[in-house]
Amino acid sequence: MQSSQTAPTTTATESAVSFVQMLEQVRYHGAYPTRERAEEVVTAVLAALGRRITGEERVELAARLPREAARIFAAQIPATDSMTGWAFVRDLATRTGGTLATARWDVGSVLGVVARLAGPALLDRVLAQLPSGYAILFGRAELTQAA
Repeated sequence: MQSSQTAPTTTATESAVSFVQMLEQVRYHGAYPTRERAEEVVTAVLAALGRRITGEERVELAARLPREAARIFAAQIPATDSMTGWAFVRDLATRTGGTLATARWDVGSVLGVVARLAGPALLDRVLAQLPSGYAILFGRAELTQAA
């Protein structure tokens, strides 16, 4: 006799993690005092990331994020200028009125969770699209070839 219940599957528009779960992961990893503070950070960082990623990687990454996070990320118009990882952090600090240290902490707290949601293969493709300095923001070593 077969069970009538099956495990839920994720579709291209449904993440395996809810937005609340994502916020709690960011809150835990970033040591934020409240879920509200974690949500502010997630919103700022995902909006900034949405201005940097284009093409198929953008679509696939949005599909792996919780619906609310995907909306924040996808609502941004990608910029045409190239921005290193350090410039990304500086830009976020300027936009949020925070310090460079706080912005770096916020970026790492959010992008570490985003990296896990993306998975290694998609993250490799995202990092290949971005200028230098982003790998460390996603919690990876930046491997470069000698000139």
